Amino acid sequence: MNKLFGTDGVRGVVNEFFTPIFAAKLGQAIGSFFGENSRIIVGRDVRVGGLFIKNAVIAGLLSSGVKVYDCDLAPTPAIQYVTRDDGFDGAVIITASHNPPQYNGVKVIDSDGIEISRDKERIIEEIFTEERFNRIQWNRLHESIYEYRVVNDKYVKAVVEKVDKELIKNRGFKIVVDPANSVSVLTTPRIARELGVKVYTINGDLDPYFSGREPEPTVESLSKTTTIVTSLKADLGVAHDGDGDRAIFIDDKGRILWGDRSACILAKYLLEKHPDSPRRVYTAVSSSTIIEEYLREYGVEVVWLKVGSVDIARAMKEKGDALCGFEENGGFMYPKHQFVRDGGMTLALMLELLASWRKKLSELYDDLPRMFSVKTKIPMGRDKAVKVIEVLREKYCNYRQVNIDGVKIIGDDYWFLVRPSGTEPLLRVMIEARSEDRLRKILDEILDIVRGI
Repeated sequence: MNKLFGTDGVRGVVNEFFTPIFAAKLGQAIGSFFGENSRIIVGRDVRVGGLFIKNAVIAGLLSSGVKVYDCDLAPTPAIQYVTRDDGFDGAVIITASHNPPQYNGVKVIDSDGIEISRDKERIIEEIFTEERFNRIQWNRLHESIYEYRVVNDKYVKAVVEKVDKELIKNRGFKIVVDPANSVSVLTTPRIARELGVKVYTINGDLDPYFSGREPEPTVESLSKTTTIVTSLKADLGVAHDGDGDRAIFIDDKGRILWGDRSACILAKYLLEKHPDSPRRVYTAVSSSTIIEEYLREYGVEVVWLKVGSVDIARAMKEKGDALCGFEENGGFMYPKHQFVRDGGMTLALMLELLASWRKKLSELYDDLPRMFSVKTKIPMGRDKAVKVIEVLREKYCNYRQVNIDGVKIIGDDYWFLVRPSGTEPLLRVMIEARSEDRLRKILDEILDIVRGI
């Protein structure tokens, strides 16, 4: 069968790929992996199919002798935090994060609150494929499902405790929160209000069909949100994805800061907040190189990794020397809280930063290096994609290269990344340059190479 786990869990269209039978079987495989009497917390976002998938997964877990704790609706980072902090053996989260509404999925979390490693994913896949389920004898089964509806409360408290509440409160901030009609509406407005912030929430009704906007924060999906931020003269806006682990900021002028831009500002602030912290920032090769330029004078080293938040989180924990980690999609990781992406914690840090520096977010955005950028994807099979990458490596052999996920070429006034998609027959291309002319020249060179193969 095809590989179950993608970049971030198991995902598919509800009732086509993700059927009740499939979900129960996946639950059996996960339960067999964790083992009899393991304590597993199960939660979900608001997506359609989430209830039946959750119940089917729980059925599979129970058949494997697992003790199930049901927290139901909660953001992914809240479940991850409580998994680690309350000593659970693991968690199963029913979510498809930023995917379109017809998708749902499953994330498997380890006892440290981080998604399980790639090696552990392969073990679960083998159990699933070979049906090596640990079906427990009838008189050893657990008949009770423990309700555990304290997750959101514990998470909000933990986030608020990690920033200076009085400092933020005294600034009298006014913000717009856009939780995309999903579970972060249960936590992010609460976090902001407990910090003394005036909150305007849009797309705040729990809606499994995401009627307000698509769950992925994009320029198109956030057009209404940016207008509301400027209309209300808010200090900032924050938009989450479907499960609340990303935070995309909108400044007071209505401009969107992608994750690698906001991460520059946040990382600089963390150097001030924690002056004795390590000076290493972990991120994926898809992030902008402006992080290096912006933090160079502070002696910060950027560690480039494969695309995927799991790989970043695991590397940070293993090395133990990270100031922070991030992705350009808005996922920010603050190790002093937890190693995973956390939209609520990211907002709290941004509010503390603005209160401490007494600056507008637009002023900080204007201080960042200016770059022109383009993202595109070119349909092609993996074999051709590999050949394109080989040609680019040779053509730019005298330039700095990062070769861990496709090829990233870094020049004096530009960078570009070319990598095969992990899920589709596509070549993904990202380019940033100081000028539009340079940007166009690089894109034309890549397209010429594609046409010549």
